[in-house]
Amino acid sequence: MNTKTLDRALLAVFTVFGLNGMIFASWAARIPAAAQALDIGSAGVGVLLLFSAVGSVSSLPLAGALAQRIGTANAVRFGGLLASAAALVVAAGLALASIPLTAGGLLIFGAGIGLWDVAMNLEGAEVERGLRRTLMPKFHAAFSGGAFVGAMIGAGLSAAGVSLSLHLVGIVVIAVVLVTLVPRAFLPDTPQPAHTEAAPRPSSFGAWKEGRTLLIGVVVLGAALTEGAANDWVAKATVDGLDTSETAGAVMFGVFVAAMTVTRWVGGRLIDRIGRVPALRICMGASLAGLLIFVFAPSLWLAGAGVILWGIGAALGFPMGISAAGDDPLHAAGRVSVVSTLGYTAFFVGPPVLGFLGEHWGLRNALLVVGAAMLMSIVFAPAAAEPKPEELDAGNPAS
Repeated sequence: MNTKTLDRALLAVFTVFGLNGMIFASWAARIPAAAQALDIGSAGVGVLLLFSAVGSVSSLPLAGALAQRIGTANAVRFGGLLASAAALVVAAGLALASIPLTAGGLLIFGAGIGLWDVAMNLEGAEVERGLRRTLMPKFHAAFSGGAFVGAMIGAGLSAAGVSLSLHLVGIVVIAVVLVTLVPRAFLPDTPQPAHTEAAPRPSSFGAWKEGRTLLIGVVVLGAALTEGAANDWVAKATVDGLDTSETAGAVMFGVFVAAMTVTRWVGGRLIDRIGRVPALRICMGASLAGLLIFVFAPSLWLAGAGVILWGIGAALGFPMGISAAGDDPLHAAGRVSVVSTLGYTAFFVGPPVLGFLGEHWGLRNALLVVGAAMLMSIVFAPAAAEPKPEELDAGNPAS
């Protein structure tokens, strides 16, 4: 495949990752405005967010089969257009102050984002293989960068007094145009080789029976829980555990995101130099050390040092797991779908559980549960090792 085609696909993948993050954050950054429009409190917001989480987690197991059937470009378009249509439903629900309509829109929105996510990760893995460089961490950095842009847009429109409904409509217009046009630059779908009765066409659902794939999923589960717990609870744990201001909590969250984004951008070189397994163990070990420092730190400055280490360590586990699942193009759709499902289930479900435990133990102490997931990622890291050439030639990395 020529370099120009790969470069165009590379730019397209960066764009769809960034756009996905921007759309997600455009909603997330203005959740307080949604609560005000619907006249609901924290508990009501939690229920609404659960609808979005259920939509995402439910769609992920189907995403691989969809991408395998219609191609990654069309799967990205389908997921993006579904999320955009759902955002209009959410906008209508907010304008009408209808909780059921908003909840239904968020359910579909989550499903669209989930389908889009798996498809863009599949394309990213294909481009990574074509260029023979570790790029997945940079793609995920683009998502983080897009989320930052989306959050800033939301903050600016909120300050200008623009309603969330109008904000969502504007974002939908941008999303529909880009998600329709940008995937044109994706790589051509790889033709499936002829299959015989002895070598039947692989089912994307069959990946759930593969030991190696499930172990990669466990590694990603730990990494996703590590990231999700920090996203949802670092700010509040800082405020509650260190008796400091909400501003300090918000800054602490910003420090975590910044450390993670920078590490994702430069981390590919580390992975290429020392390999996935050592890189995973170093990262998850750093994350575990940072978590422990944060939990037991007696001062804000020491807790901040822990959060930096936590963010650096949390940055690469998820993208490395996706790369490992996508090593074999013949089986990539099903395997990436499995790994994404396990990872995002932990990402969405884990933090509410930590919130429940925090009611009894205190938030900082509850975060120690995340440490157990990090240890699992470290133990099972060898599952993500780069396959040998003969294993790829056989189309079936060892399981």
